[in-house]
Amino acid sequence: QVQLVESGGGLVQAGGSLRLSCAASGRSFSILNMGWFRQAPGKEREFVAAITYSGGYIDYADSAKGRFTISRDSARNTVYLQMNSLKPEDTAVFYCAAIKGPVRTASVRISSSYNYWGQGTQVTVSS
Repeated sequence: QVQLVESGGGLVQAGGSLRLSCAASGRSFSILNMGWFRQAPGKEREFVAAITYSGGYIDYADSAKGRFTISRDSARNTVYLQMNSLKPEDTAVFYCAAIKGPVRTASVRISSSYNYWGQGTQVTVSS
């Protein structure tokens, strides 16, 4: 079983930065494909970024490209989402998710592909 715990959310002014962390329990981090999703009030959950277990494939939503960076640290069983140039429309609950084992790269954008989810961390960007 895999447990995911997010941290790093908070309140930031527009133009500011935050780094979200997602720590994974267990010994399977090396075969976990990791993703970040977000859900704003009244909206559906949407894909933000993903990185495969090898780190060889990284994908971003158009809204994240050029501003967000996903990375992973296998020594710490942690995946990060560095968010720069934040905008008020980035306000949402951000969720970390994982898929165990090999995955089609197209699947990393689809929330139903993920087996494990964290509890979420709130990001609020003020104008």
